[in-house]
Amino acid sequence: MQRPTKKIVIVGGGTAGWLTAGLIAAKHRSRMPGGFSVTLVESPTMPIIGVGEGTWPTLRGSLAKIGVSETDFFRECDAAFKQGAKFARWTTGAVGDAYYHPLMLPQSFAQLNLAPHWLEKGNGSFCDAVCPQGRICDDGLAPKTIATPEYEALANYAYHLDAGKFAPFLQRHCTAKLGVRHVLADVRQVNLAEDGDIRSIMTEQAGEVEGDLFVDCTGFKALLIGEALGVPFRGCGDVLFCDTALAVQLPYESETSAIASHTISTAQSAGWIWDIGLPTRRGIGYVYSSRHASEDEAERELRAYLGPAGAQLPLRKIPIRSGHRETFWKRNCVAVGLAAGFLEPLEASAIVLVELSAKLIAEQMPACREVMDPIARRFNATTDYRWGRIIDFLKLHYVLTKRTDSAFWRDNLLAETIPERLRELLLLWKYQAPWFHDEFDRVEEIFPPASYQYVLYGMGFRTEVEPGALAGDSGAATRAMRENAMQTERLRAGLPRHRDLIRKIVDHGLQPV
Repeated sequence: MQRPTKKIVIVGGGTAGWLTAGLIAAKHRSRMPGGFSVTLVESPTMPIIGVGEGTWPTLRGSLAKIGVSETDFFRECDAAFKQGAKFARWTTGAVGDAYYHPLMLPQSFAQLNLAPHWLEKGNGSFCDAVCPQGRICDDGLAPKTIATPEYEALANYAYHLDAGKFAPFLQRHCTAKLGVRHVLADVRQVNLAEDGDIRSIMTEQAGEVEGDLFVDCTGFKALLIGEALGVPFRGCGDVLFCDTALAVQLPYESETSAIASHTISTAQSAGWIWDIGLPTRRGIGYVYSSRHASEDEAERELRAYLGPAGAQLPLRKIPIRSGHRETFWKRNCVAVGLAAGFLEPLEASAIVLVELSAKLIAEQMPACREVMDPIARRFNATTDYRWGRIIDFLKLHYVLTKRTDSAFWRDNLLAETIPERLRELLLLWKYQAPWFHDEFDRVEEIFPPASYQYVLYGMGFRTEVEPGALAGDSGAATRAMRENAMQTERLRAGLPRHRDLIRKIVDHGLQPV
């Protein structure tokens, strides 16, 4: 066997670096006595971007896999529950124009596609007809009770979290429990071997750090994959226009203010505003296209949303370069997190992409250099597919709009800005509702057919239903919708207020699994 892959060097910290370190170390901890090691090198001076406070339900499994207590996570990361996203003013721009993309699947989804049956009836909210979660969110309820064990759910959930607290929390856990070596040092040089592999990194404070596999988590700088190995960046600004964010932290009016258990996304003239509730504050930001609004115009819209309480709060400007690397794994280097790419945070895709990449690296860890290239090709194919599907799904939110009140919304409807695959799917969906068809053919599809249903029918898309075609399933559909209505009322009656549950978790803890 050629040189074994034993020394894993992760360059860069933050959520991407530490989550990757944790997932690799947890998977291969039994190999550490034999010389397998995970080292994370991060700058002692470089600030962490901390772009994402929203997550996907996969994070529950990731935290459990690395051995984190959900109670500790809530206590130390200012965490709250996330049950989905509410999109306001995306369809018409009118007051009251809103729909949910919840995290629960539609009732009986594996056995029955309820969308055509709902379309045939033609009234009410699609989400409410097939899923309890929109009503749960409207009521300000949590997705579980204090008696529900850690990571288990009565209604599917992810988290909102303080990104500035999450990375240090992961760091403490990975170094204390998983054997990850932490090196605080600034990278001054990347040393290449004659064959083009990365041999080592030279740091200012810790000297040379050698490795067999390097993971680039250096953020937008992409020191290894971009600067050292020269992998080009593939932009998608012609599809997703938003290129700037103005972010702010807004305190609650009181310690008893309700905490939303969903992300709120409110469309504006040149983009959209996110509103995320944490126990101690709200994280709010305007993601906009600088081609369609100046910074002053964007600030005025954001401050109008914030109201008087936000009139003097400082704003943080964050550039958004939408797109990703043409190749994610080259030679013995793989990019994860912002080094791999970034998209506007409309559907909280940043952290889930880190999780999926880190899990794939951990599961497909090359035994030696000889097998690294075929593993890299498989990794690149899977990861490129995932990025493409996320771009499609984000664009879907824009192409379904009926808004024509600004150039931003009109330009989003231009055919040349819509990916070919999405155009084909929209044509297909005129005649058959998304379900388990060939367009969703990958394991761990980030946005499954249910997600497309919630957005399509939440925004008023119509799929033609042939008269009489649904007769065979009509009884089952009626029963499923009736069961959903009963489940909705059971959950609304039994779930606690969101803030009340978080307070109980912090004070008393959840039951360990």
